[in-house]
Amino acid sequence: MLKVKDILNRKGSQVWSIDRGATVLQAAQLMNEHRIGSLVVTEFGQVAGIFTERDVLQRIVAESRDPAATRVGEVMSEEVVCCHLDTTLEEAGTAMKERRIRRLPVVNGGKQLIGMISMGDLNAMQTSSQEHTIHLLHEYLYGRC
Repeated sequence: MLKVKDILNRKGSQVWSIDRGATVLQAAQLMNEHRIGSLVVTEFGQVAGIFTERDVLQRIVAESRDPAATRVGEVMSEEVVCCHLDTTLEEAGTAMKERRIRRLPVVNGGKQLIGMISMGDLNAMQTSSQEHTIHLLHEYLYGRC
C-alpha cells in the first residue's frame, strides 16, 4: 500500500515556510518567487498554520487590508490538518476531500515540519501506480514484447 513517504521519496521534502511575524507582503513575494500557492507558517520549527492564495484574497484583498502592515499570523488558517510519513495515500486523500483542502503538511512524531503533499501529488502517484499495474497485466496476458 502506497504511503506519504513514497510521494516524498519521489518529489523531495522541500517545503517553503514563513514565520507568523512576517508580513503578508513578504509571504506573497515568497510565494510568487517560488511559484507556489501556500506557505506553512511555523513557530519554533512546528506547524502553527498555513497561509494560502485564498487567504490573500479573502482576508487581505476583500477586507482592504494593507499587506505590508498585516502579519501572516493575523490572517493565516490556524486549523491545519497534517499527516505523517506512514499515512496511506487513501487516508491522505480522504482527509483532503472531507475537509476540502488541497495540501497536507507532513510532520514527524515531534510535530516538526518535514514535507508537504498536495492533491496533485496524490493523483500523480495513483496514476503512476495504475499505469504500472496495467503494464504488468498486459505482459501477463500477452507476454513480453
